[in-house]
Amino acid sequence: MGTIRDWLAEVPDPEIPVISIVDLGIVRDLAWEDDTLVVTVTPTYSGCPATAVINLAIEEALHARGIGRLRIERSLTPPWTSDWIAAEAREALRAYGIAPPIDGTAADGRLLGRIGRLTGGSNLTVACPRCGSNRTERVSQFGSTPCKASWRCTDCLEPFDYFKCI
Repeated sequence: MGTIRDWLAEVPDPEIPVISIVDLGIVRDLAWEDDTLVVTVTPTYSGCPATAVINLAIEEALHARGIGRLRIERSLTPPWTSDWIAAEAREALRAYGIAPPIDGTAADGRLLGRIGRLTGGSNLTVACPRCGSNRTERVSQFGSTPCKASWRCTDCLEPFDYFKCI
């Protein structure tokens, strides 16, 4: 299955093309059932609008490599967490201008997000991916895609997305 996983590691996330669907941690399992390859995918959240595009990209990539029979299954259990994003992908996000999720805050991220909505702020310290400053502020819980929030650096004054901890 390593070869198949390597092939899928070449499939970029449609919303963040600098990381693959494998790096994002949404390819959960690969298994053969007779002559059919079953790919289990856990979307970043149940309403992710990119799910259909991701499934199509998986089909195209695997059919191009000679996989004739393929089934893609969606699994919501366990739910995806930003802790599943590979370390290399976190650095790729930062280089692309997106602040990666802060390690180990996925479980707390949900709570912090709710607290932030109630108080109008956030308890997170998010480093600016452009200049590295920790003097940043959340502008909106909603960013360029549903899995990101809008932030701004108060030093370099650049806006940026923060990949929400889920």
